[in-house]
Amino acid sequence: MEVHLSNFTIQVNDNIYLKNPDSSDLGKKIISHSIMMIEQDGLENFTFRKLAKRIKSTEASIYRYFESKHKLLLYLISWYWGWMEYKLVFGTANIEDPQIRLEKAIKILTETIEEDRTFSHVNEVKLSQIVISESSKVYLTKDVDEENRKGIFTPYKQIVERVGQIILEINPNYKYPHMLVSTVVEGAHLQRYFADHLPRLTNNIDGEDSVVNFYMDMVIKNIQK
Repeated sequence: MEVHLSNFTIQVNDNIYLKNPDSSDLGKKIISHSIMMIEQDGLENFTFRKLAKRIKSTEASIYRYFESKHKLLLYLISWYWGWMEYKLVFGTANIEDPQIRLEKAIKILTETIEEDRTFSHVNEVKLSQIVISESSKVYLTKDVDEENRKGIFTPYKQIVERVGQIILEINPNYKYPHMLVSTVVEGAHLQRYFADHLPRLTNNIDGEDSVVNFYMDMVIKNIQK
């Protein structure tokens, strides 16, 4: 999806960073190269020292933006969910039929990510791989409640709420809209991971995106019961 919006940015909670990386070329370079490095080597092998060497800067300059690599990962995951909400808003705009709107939303949330040229410093394809393999590390921590209190997970929760409301338009009596949507999102990520690394745990079917089709089928059948 390519949308031409002058100076459009994805808003990220300012409790995550010390200095907004969108505010400078160096900050954008930190984001761009950290995505490439974490996607390639994993969070465990990623360090600010390696990043500083990669971008020909200093560790101190990176610490002026983020106090830890956990906070940097939080930024990347939060940016991703902000971008996904942006995709949902534009992708479902002007669709009056809630059934069609829901199907579009599920497709956006479960399909293979393609690069969005609106944001030149972010490779969304590589970022989506980080979300699949590393995102649980941002909330399966001892600090999750405090970070939640600060609103850090709001972008993800807004997506769940947005799609949950569409489900309730179709079936106002459905009791588990948020549970269903979050299951779709997390499950789709796991299935993509299984397809790449543990294929006997999923079903790859020639000629179709089985992840999209499976969750589309699951959601529609559940809310029609």
